[in-house]
Amino acid sequence: MLEVRNLHVFYGGIHALQGVSLSVPEGAVVTLLGANGAGKTTTLRAIMGLVRPREGTITLNGVSLIGKRPYEIVRLGLSMAPEGRRIFPDLTVLENLLLGAYARTDHDGIARDLSFVFSLFPRLKERERQRGGTLSGGEQQMLAVARALMAAPKILLLDEPSLGLAPVLITEMYRAFARLKEEGRTILLVEQNARAALSLADHGYVLETGRIVAEGPAAELRESDLVRKAYLGV
Repeated sequence: MLEVRNLHVFYGGIHALQGVSLSVPEGAVVTLLGANGAGKTTTLRAIMGLVRPREGTITLNGVSLIGKRPYEIVRLGLSMAPEGRRIFPDLTVLENLLLGAYARTDHDGIARDLSFVFSLFPRLKERERQRGGTLSGGEQQMLAVARALMAAPKILLLDEPSLGLAPVLITEMYRAFARLKEEGRTILLVEQNARAALSLADHGYVLETGRIVAEGPAAELRESDLVRKAYLGV
């Protein structure tokens, strides 16, 4: 479904991604693990057209995404909940969600998806008239994910969804992700929290200083010495 091949990205003289390749099959949850600064967010930004690779290919169902603008990529079927949430603080929860559906014209479908995200995150329903900036950090993260879902993406990209959250909120967030997985949603999950990510994912990649250093089924990565020592604290 999504194929990234030999991706090279530079920030000035810094070679941020050095030949990154990964695949996200339809209906799978794929995680990209790595420490802070490894290049995880840069990979997502390149996929979404926010940075332009110097070399490599990115295709969605055979259609190249290279050179396309972010709004075009959203219309092709990708949507991202970015690191740091980046909600609109002065807009209500409902207004934030409807902005997630800005490219859609299927009003019945928008209404169905709005009902779905409220069932996925009941706290957002309770606060739908509340301004986004008055929500707690965990609620803002829920809103960022729900807003991305309102675009009805073929693939949902999640950038560090557990970052800065209390353990109880991480559990709640991953319970929602498990429901998405049960429904057959396709997800590319970027995380430093390897334990949570590998408990959910079907397949994983480990990124270090711009290079993929390990990949495989999530169950195998959980038993990998590299992952256990570097990311699981074992």
